[in-house]
Amino acid sequence: MGLQGHFAEGHAILDAVDATDSPGGRIRVRSRLERGRLLRSAGDAAASVEPFAEAWQLASTLHEDGLAVDAAHMLALVDAAPGSDAWHERALTLAGSSPQPGARRWRASLWNNVGWTRVERGDHAGALEAFETALAARRERGDGKEIRVAEWSVAKALRLLGRAGEALAIQERVAAEAAAGGDRDEGYGAEEIGECLLALGRAAEARWYLAHAAELLATDPWLAAHEQDRIARLRSLGGPG
Repeated sequence: MGLQGHFAEGHAILDAVDATDSPGGRIRVRSRLERGRLLRSAGDAAASVEPFAEAWQLASTLHEDGLAVDAAHMLALVDAAPGSDAWHERALTLAGSSPQPGARRWRASLWNNVGWTRVERGDHAGALEAFETALAARRERGDGKEIRVAEWSVAKALRLLGRAGEALAIQERVAAEAAAGGDRDEGYGAEEIGECLLALGRAAEARWYLAHAAELLATDPWLAAHEQDRIARLRSLGGPG
């Protein structure tokens, strides 16, 4: 319901769950997590802090490490002061030390989140380190699509560091492997290839990729609503030279 934007319906389902579940059970933890996600997705990040914090406390008490890591990773998104890594560090410490597979599987996602937090700060070298750590964790799990996404992130950080040639080689390989595996490019692959070509002074070659990226990204409702400048820039750069 939340992913579809049907927030009232999602809350109604959770209300019914909360009315029947025992207050301290595992289901209560999951209910708190999803309540927080509904609130955050609806744009009320401040209101989501309380249910996520309740989920963290209860999951920790129950030794449900996977759910505790989930709660900590959400709190890192909604309850962290600028520059603070406290919740990410708690989540990473638990995911790295727990014997429970449900907690350990979070390592790649957490390092990916750390990487993007560092990108937002302008710490591109730190982002590359985090993305490479996430890639290593993805390779342990062996999921081809997840590995390609992690490699895309590594290449993005390389481009941001001015290493566009290395980034382009990775992005082109990732795009070829994705196409061979039947994965549809949602625009991000074309965008990065175009940006790499642009950074290398190959604007004519970049135009098709940038225009194609704009076309694909514009079909995403969230991006169309929140990243209009980004899409407009891609369209402009992808226009006739």
